[in-house]
Amino acid sequence: MTDFDADEPVAPPKSRARRGVTALDRVLTVTGLVLAGLSAFFPWYVFLNEDKFGINVAEGDRSRELPNWPARNVFSVSPLAMVNKNAADAKPPELPVDPLTTATATSIGRVDKDAAALPESQPFPGSTGFRLLHVANGRALIQDGTGMYVVRVGSILPDDSRLAKLEQRDGKWVIVTSKGDIFQND
Repeated sequence: MTDFDADEPVAPPKSRARRGVTALDRVLTVTGLVLAGLSAFFPWYVFLNEDKFGINVAEGDRSRELPNWPARNVFSVSPLAMVNKNAADAKPPELPVDPLTTATATSIGRVDKDAAALPESQPFPGSTGFRLLHVANGRALIQDGTGMYVVRVGSILPDDSRLAKLEQRDGKWVIVTSKGDIFQND
């Protein structure tokens, strides 16, 4: 069966009527064209009028000398840069001397025949108190009162010596310092 075999004739579909151009469509079209024209023209306007849109350089003499501007007040100064505002003849008050002996002085440079020769290297007062905790991969973990440190041969230890050797003695790890002290793993 075909369309030609139909009992009733069928009318062709209605074509859509062309929508009319409204005033709003015309206004939007004209506005878009004007904006496109202005956006194409404006960069040329800026390029041709450099004095209106360019960077203004401050006027001044073109020399390497500093300008003769007045000095500004300084509001924040480092304590090391502060000047002494005390009177030149005023001396600070004399404080009493602490009678507690805290160190010894050497006899280097002293020409006193009655003074006994004092040892030149004075040991640090008190023990350093660090201990060896663990040794692995050529590094040692030590601990003192301030924390734990990983050191290796050549590192500075808390007693201001250097780590000279890491070795195992009788199954326990030992570190030997440059001063000859030996610290054993607990």
